[in-house]
Amino acid sequence: MPKIMLAEDDLTMLRLLKTLMQLEGFESVGLDYNEDVLEAVYREAPDVLLLDVHLTQGNGLDFLRQMRADPRFDGLIVLMASGMSLKDECLAAGANEFLLKPFMPDTLISAIRFLLSSRATS
Repeated sequence: MPKIMLAEDDLTMLRLLKTLMQLEGFESVGLDYNEDVLEAVYREAPDVLLLDVHLTQGNGLDFLRQMRADPRFDGLIVLMASGMSLKDECLAAGANEFLLKPFMPDTLISAIRFLLSSRATS
């Protein structure tokens, strides 16, 4: 069962995403807003990280750049999300995909399944 880590600091959104992941057959873990993002991702070793650009702990783009420079995170699929149109910046920083909020649940699930299947065939 693929593991999805949810780096989202809106608690209502986090609960909804966890429920959606469970309904779709994914294991999910939410990032505690007090946790060190990089250490939590390393410890949990998710298959996919759904990373919000704007987090209480800092900027998701900065975290992504740090992960892409660290070999411990090789192979990690990162799906970034924001309410601002930051697709180009996120992809340039190393995101595998970007979703503009608000997104439909089906759009998120399709993106996750596509990214996982792409990794499996590469």
